[in-house]
Amino acid sequence: MNNIKGPAIFLAQFVGEDAPFNSLENICKWASSLGYKGVQIPSWDGRLIDLKKASESKDYCDEIKGITKKHNLEITELSTHLQGQLVAVHPAYDTAFDGFAAPEVRGNPKARQEWAVNQLMMAAKASKNLGLDRHVTFSGALAWPYVYPWPQRPEGLIENAFNELSNRWKPILDQFDQNGVDLCYEIHPGEDLHDGITFEMFLEKVGNHKRCNMLYDPSHYVLQNLDYLAHIDIYHEKIKMFHVKDAELNPTGKQGVYGGFQSWVNRAGRFRSLGDGQVDFKSIFSKFTTYGYDGWAVLEWECCLKHPEDGAREGAEFIKNHIINTTEKAFDDFAGSGADIESNKKMLGIN
Repeated sequence: MNNIKGPAIFLAQFVGEDAPFNSLENICKWASSLGYKGVQIPSWDGRLIDLKKASESKDYCDEIKGITKKHNLEITELSTHLQGQLVAVHPAYDTAFDGFAAPEVRGNPKARQEWAVNQLMMAAKASKNLGLDRHVTFSGALAWPYVYPWPQRPEGLIENAFNELSNRWKPILDQFDQNGVDLCYEIHPGEDLHDGITFEMFLEKVGNHKRCNMLYDPSHYVLQNLDYLAHIDIYHEKIKMFHVKDAELNPTGKQGVYGGFQSWVNRAGRFRSLGDGQVDFKSIFSKFTTYGYDGWAVLEWECCLKHPEDGAREGAEFIKNHIINTTEKAFDDFAGSGADIESNKKMLGIN
């Protein structure tokens, strides 16, 4: 059995204008001081990485790795969550998502999509140059506005949406394959790939592409009331990445899964810092260890109550304490009889 690697931390929620969060050097020093062993880097933030340069220059990537290594950290993966979202945007979300794009393509959906696809293509090369074999992104969404069928969805609408989604992603998946990198979609409400069934629908459309894989984040399943432990049993061969994030769902007589348009603090479903929510992480880490998951356990901090620096500090220890150091011997080895084939036959009554 493999040991899960970690703890690691996704830097997207922490990077900012003030030290120690304003450069890769500073934020790595901070993360290392908390006990983290890896960092997942958001590729859209120029304070941490120049994606274009990383896609073109292995020397530059060696410099990036040198910074992380200096602080006893590994780069776990690159992320293109924001760019992946822009590969497929329903017109209802044009304005809301426009800010994710480079200024020169905002207000132009066609140019914005082309920019996003190019970002993914560069991310595949950058991942290879950094010696990484996995990458995380969002799928984007064309069908999400129709997730709750009222009025009833016209026949073929979802089929058309997934045909188009797969057509947009197939060349990107091929690019990742050429660079030896698995593309892991974070299964997430707001994306067309938001549960196991929608992932299966997409996987079929892209011809069961071997690079099409999952990032597992149990918090998104708690808020959907989905069985997140059975999900591992079903999809463990496709789960190549793991965000360690907690959540709680406390429905009342006034609101449930949809949250009543309330703020995060006032919703029935809320993200929480590790250990403060309802996720059964002991069972999750046990299942991943049982199935031989060999990737990283990466903190993605989101909490409606706790300060992020407190969440990060507590999260490193939380993940460390949940990683199982796998055994190389059976607990009952002491009682082994040392029997051979002939003894076995005798025990079974075989002449």
